[in-house]
Amino acid sequence: MPTTDPNGDDFVADPVGLREALELLLAARADPGSPHPECPTDLFPTAWPQSGIGGRAALRALAPVSLNQSVRLDHPGFLAHMDPPTPWMTWAASMWAAAMNQNLLHPDVGPAARHLETLVIDWLAPVFGMRGGHLVPGSTVANLTALWAARELTGARRIVCSAAAHLSIRKSARLLGLGLVEVPVDGAQRLRAELLDDDLSDAIVVLAAGTVATGAIDPLDAGHGAAWRHVDAAWAGPLRLSSHADVLEGIQTADSVAVSAHKWLYQPKGCAMVFFADPDAAHDPLTFGGGYLAAPNVGLLGSAGDRALPLAATLLGWGRQGVAARIDADMALASRLAEIISETRDLELWREPTTGIVNWRSRSVPPEYIRERLRGAWVSTAIIGTETWLRSVSVNPHADPELVVAEVRRAANGDSKQAQSSA
Repeated sequence: MPTTDPNGDDFVADPVGLREALELLLAARADPGSPHPECPTDLFPTAWPQSGIGGRAALRALAPVSLNQSVRLDHPGFLAHMDPPTPWMTWAASMWAAAMNQNLLHPDVGPAARHLETLVIDWLAPVFGMRGGHLVPGSTVANLTALWAARELTGARRIVCSAAAHLSIRKSARLLGLGLVEVPVDGAQRLRAELLDDDLSDAIVVLAAGTVATGAIDPLDAGHGAAWRHVDAAWAGPLRLSSHADVLEGIQTADSVAVSAHKWLYQPKGCAMVFFADPDAAHDPLTFGGGYLAAPNVGLLGSAGDRALPLAATLLGWGRQGVAARIDADMALASRLAEIISETRDLELWREPTTGIVNWRSRSVPPEYIRERLRGAWVSTAIIGTETWLRSVSVNPHADPELVVAEVRRAANGDSKQAQSSA
């Protein structure tokens, strides 16, 4: 019977409800899912009901939307975005974090959460040649935080980045009141370092380690002489943990690095890290006090939950070797996809992938049309220069490159036949 008593039992564990929620989750995960589900729009009343239906009934009502009408990121046909399936231990850890609801803002409320974040940062910062930092909800906030610290410490008046830099760099420039200079890229979508100004003493140079469209890596040794050098390694940063670490050589010379854990560290949204070569100096201008705080607040956010718990569970569960093995497997999968494309006469490969992103297309049918007609697989698109290409991101360990190529060719051939019959 639903309760309307504000002092009722919804704030203590309901073993039956939690067990039912787990059963609904497991049942949904047993089904590979519809390749392109459509979210039903008529399941709920358009107005918020005056009377509640109870927690168990609410979860039963939401299960078809949350569990059955969501794209399955572990589907063998999913080779589309930088969105990985998540390991099961992160599901449990996320539930624990929600149940305990610790707050990093207050040491007395979140002592374990604060300690765990420090521990995870201490494990990962040296991988990038950094000495510390903190967790943030995503790489947009990580980039903004790093550039904020850079402005405060150096007095820089502008940001210099490649024309292929992430949109968060443009956002940061606007928010921080800094000028923005976008440097042209070469044929591989990398910043042309020879076009950088001779005098960068008033500039923060941002170098991309894995652009969103192609996974390109800027010359990470560029920009020496700048007031600050920041590497946006949101996508490719975890390669430093793998056998492909050398493609990010030079990242350790930066002043700050941003890495997104909810991409190639397989974490739930949103989890990212901002690292600093000198965290004490960088955190100083980002630290604020208040009459209600027992400890200073560092960074952009105030209240924050136990965001390190799912990541800690993964790092402990897999160990460094386990993380490296999974990233290496994703890189091999991207190479296999590129190989199939290169061997298929009616398909075109943009370039050999360097960071797990494969850009490709049909030689006869535009990528947009293929996307509209895909039914058994997912691929995304990206604009490279002035041309649109298909984009496949290798972050799903269950992806089947043969299946994805077959589905793309089926969509392309069907469109070609339709076009011919119309003519």
